[in-house]
Formats: sequence, structure tokens, C-alpha cells
Amino acid sequence: MWIWFGLAVLALIGEVATGTFYLLLVATGLAAGGVAAIGDLSLEGQLVVCGVVVIAGLLLLRATGVLSRRGVDSHRNANVNLDIGQVVTVSDWAGARTARVSYRGASWDVALAPGSDPIAGEQVITEVRGSQLIVKPRHPVSSSSVQG
Repeated sequence: MWIWFGLAVLALIGEVATGTFYLLLVATGLAAGGVAAIGDLSLEGQLVVCGVVVIAGLLLLRATGVLSRRGVDSHRNANVNLDIGQVVTVSDWAGARTARVSYRGASWDVALAPGSDPIAGEQVITEVRGSQLIVKPRHPVSSSSVQG
């Protein structure tokens, strides 16, 4: 009986070390096997209880989407790419809604974000694609909000 709980603790330690939910499911199943051993089930019954709990937990986590990978889009995520949200100044837009700007001591290609108007002036970086900055116009403070 104690072997089930000992293995469950080892699985929990592995869970803490790796950060996956899979070992947490295994630890839960092993603990359920230990509870089955306390209830005087045969070894086969304990193994079945352990397996059923692990599989049921896996199906539950998959159904809720907890185990799905949440990829980070580094092109648009300001927590990954510190250029997102920074401001550049575009003096003139070319015909293809592109321009060249100086940013961080280098010359960059700039493209206008879809749905944005090509207005010269300050632009906010919304995405970085290789050496191209995707920007949208920085909206100036309206005169009605300044009065007051």
C-alpha cells in the first residue's frame, strides 16, 4: 500500500521539476491505486483503478484544452519582442504603403498595418517581421479631450 503513495510523491516531484500536467495525472492515478489498496482490492484491481484515473484525467484535461500548446507569436507579442509598442517617425509613405525609417541606429523597412491609413508622422510598431516593422499611425490626442 505505501508503495503507491511513495510512487505518487516521486511523480509529484517530477511534476514540479518538469512543469507538465502528465506527471500530475500519473501521481493522481498512483494515489488512487493507494486508496484502492487501503480498500483491500486485489493487485489487479489496484492497477485498474490507477489506469482508469490516469486515462480519465487525461481525457478531461484534453477536453478542457488544458494540455493544448499555447504558442507565443513573437512577431506580435510585446512580452517577447521589446520593439512592439515603440514609436518611429515616417516622413513619407511610398506607393506600396512602405517606407524607410531610422530606428535604433539602423535603417528599417516599414510597412503599414492592414486597415491603417498612410499618414506621415509618428507610427507605433505593432509587429516585427524579420527586418521589417509593421506599424499603425499613433493617434494624436483629440482637441476635445485637451479642453476642460
